[in-house]
Amino acid sequence: MLDFRRDFLKMAGLTVAGGATTLLNPSLTSSQSQSVATAQKRIYFDVQACGAKGDGTSIDSPAINAAIDAAANAGGGTVIFPAGVYLSYSIHLKSNVALFLQQGATILAAPTPYDGLPTGGYDLAEPQGAWEPYQDYGHNHWHNSLIWGENIHDFGIFGPGLIWGKGLSRGHSETLLPNTTAPGVGNKAIALKNCRNVILSDFSILQGGWFGILATGVDNLTIENLKIDTNRDGIDIDCCRNVRVSNCTVNSPWDDGICPKSSYALGYARATENLTITNCYVTGVYELGSLLDGTWKKMEMPKGRVGTGRIKLGTETNGGFKNVTISNCIFESCRGFALESVDGAIVEDITFSNVAMRDVSAPFFLRLGARLRGPKPQTVVGTMKRILISNVVSSNAAQLPSIIAGVTDHPIEDLKISDVYLHQVGGAGAEMAAIQPAENADKYPEPTMFGDLPATGMYIRHAKNVELSNIEIATESADARPAFYLDEVDGADFFRLKFPQRQQSGQLRLRNVSDFRLFGSHHYPDVKEDHANDKTI
Repeated sequence: MLDFRRDFLKMAGLTVAGGATTLLNPSLTSSQSQSVATAQKRIYFDVQACGAKGDGTSIDSPAINAAIDAAANAGGGTVIFPAGVYLSYSIHLKSNVALFLQQGATILAAPTPYDGLPTGGYDLAEPQGAWEPYQDYGHNHWHNSLIWGENIHDFGIFGPGLIWGKGLSRGHSETLLPNTTAPGVGNKAIALKNCRNVILSDFSILQGGWFGILATGVDNLTIENLKIDTNRDGIDIDCCRNVRVSNCTVNSPWDDGICPKSSYALGYARATENLTITNCYVTGVYELGSLLDGTWKKMEMPKGRVGTGRIKLGTETNGGFKNVTISNCIFESCRGFALESVDGAIVEDITFSNVAMRDVSAPFFLRLGARLRGPKPQTVVGTMKRILISNVVSSNAAQLPSIIAGVTDHPIEDLKISDVYLHQVGGAGAEMAAIQPAENADKYPEPTMFGDLPATGMYIRHAKNVELSNIEIATESADARPAFYLDEVDGADFFRLKFPQRQQSGQLRLRNVSDFRLFGSHHYPDVKEDHANDKTI
């Protein structure tokens, strides 16, 4: 039935955070797992022993929830899914209980009609507070999901099996999938709210709905070695603390791949902080399912367009992002790295390093804006400072350059970019070089929000204390735009830059720039400007 499924690595042994549940031998047969017990209590709970059929046609969620309840009532344990297809509506996670998906096990999201079901189906979306308008519908509800947990601790989902959200809505208006707000309709594969000590490891998600994983207010969260091939967001980490994301692969052509947020969905502003993302691969180019089945079929894209698929911090940004490192990652055929504060967020102490990009659009997009979707009057423009970007290579990027853009009187501050090679397609004419982009302070933040831009490599506006060193800008085709365009920048120190086609002039446009210095650049003279109103160097 699931001929697209590839083999997954065999799991040897694992322990759920907090020591509440220990799985010593996940290869036990169903009959063995039923009988395994310590001298005091049973620790394995087989869903088939609780009545699950695993035949892909019977609704198994009642039996699965019964197995979870039995484990929770025993003080904790591991619920085992032997090989089979478990057609399910909402599955309820509990404290001190792990789910283990054995090789060949699939949890399959059951279908619902477009207009939902008057009774049954997925759990109803729970009521939200007066803060509901400050984020989209998908961020406001957790219960209308295939697998969800709220106010629980010390649990996990493990194993080489698959979670397939075939029956889930993706939150867009379309007739092929259910209406996401209708009763009985589910729109997320996994949703967690106000939890702690959580491990998600080694399984795969296919077609995860609005979110493959939505974690809101979850602390001490580990996401390890997941493969996600999905039709909207892959992993969203919202208002979470102490999070580790590693060794994950995400194909998400229609939305973001790994997406930390800091929304108002908890009823107050809470920062996402102490977050690491490492050794991950994100892309937005492959047909749904072709990553998991190993065929890697590329989608047909209009010239100059790429899927979304990126790592982005935003868009919901009420609280902030603090102490974040992103390293050793690969971006392929997707949008570039995005770091945003548009709803009042405090963004500080961020590093982005050791990253390879290919066929992206706008390799870096840093935006401090004024959308200000949040309670008034306390929601004001936030801050973005102490950002380090280093050891990045990008090849065959589209015409849009990297963008660093604050707003009037609110600059992006203390930005250091070093050891970066940016190869762009180029080819823009003189008319694009003459563009003066609109501010668009309150617009939704995307690299395309300003339209075409008058720089090949970096467009920097409303910034303070910017340091660039060991940067090369290269273009595949000749481009009439300068490599760097600076507008309303206070303090810019540029060292050892290389420009397209070894140009010796015309590669720096300065408008309302103070305290600028360029030195040590091959084929280019040293320059020092105390103040430049409008000057091309």
